[in-house]
Amino acid sequence: MRIVTHSGKFHADDAWAVAALNLLFPDAEIVRTRDPAVIEAADFAVDVGGIWDPATGRFDHHQKGFDAARQSGVPYASAGLVWREYGARCVMVLAAQHAGHQLSEDKAREMAYGIDADVVQYLDLSDVGAAKSAPGGYGLSAVISGYNTNWLDEEGLGYGEAAEAFRMAQFRRAMAVLADIMANAVKYRVGALLALDQVRQAQVLEGGRVLFLKNGALPWSQVVRKEMPKVLFVISFSIAEQRHLLHTVPVSADSFTARADLPAPWAGLRDAELAAVTGVPDAGFCHNGRFIASAKSYEGIRAMAALALKAVEEVPPKP
Repeated sequence: MRIVTHSGKFHADDAWAVAALNLLFPDAEIVRTRDPAVIEAADFAVDVGGIWDPATGRFDHHQKGFDAARQSGVPYASAGLVWREYGARCVMVLAAQHAGHQLSEDKAREMAYGIDADVVQYLDLSDVGAAKSAPGGYGLSAVISGYNTNWLDEEGLGYGEAAEAFRMAQFRRAMAVLADIMANAVKYRVGALLALDQVRQAQVLEGGRVLFLKNGALPWSQVVRKEMPKVLFVISFSIAEQRHLLHTVPVSADSFTARADLPAPWAGLRDAELAAVTGVPDAGFCHNGRFIASAKSYEGIRAMAALALKAVEEVPPKP
């Protein structure tokens, strides 16, 4: 089995595509070349060769007339073409490897689509010159490009087997970074999937306005936002830190605006100062943004939650 991509400067889209194929075919040889004969004989040709034909393992997007795009209109580059064909299989492998969980094909496809929307499409957009993956010089595509040799490296390396071996090592370093991102994206989604029932079955307090989670690592925000409209605050226990946390509930995934904020007098206070304001001896801190606070004991955090609810009730309604 041989996976071929182009030599010379690499980009995030071809590195992601090869990393995905390497996950599924770990024993495959990876070759970087522009030799037409080597490309034609390869099992997979990624970002090179001038052909898009998944049935024969061809995933190039540079040929004249290529206009494949997602339903959203975002054009495909090699990352998206490979992920479109093999993303669900990659998700299933990573879920088993990193979460010990066997996903159904339907759920794997759903997660692969989500990863495309969150990560892969931005690699493609950057490659075709339509957009950067993040502002400034440290979007993911820019970070991966930084693994290429620069002109100073090139002067020192020159040409030869040792130089090509170094360039291949850099390409593999870039692949490893993207493989970690791929694995983390799957682990997060599998964790969220497995957490659903635990969050739904968690104890509700204060007339349903406070939710208590015994494991603070459970991803709860999406479930609470979508399914628990009465919940204003969430109490969680951090097993790693051995303390309790009081969270506000954001109104959306990309917003710091909450259904209700923690009391204004708590903002930025810690330890003795926060204890004096709240009357809770083991109060730990309240973030200046008033979206999270802590106390050592369950009793302490319950008292802080009750105070936060009382403050909400005392706020006059908006005209």
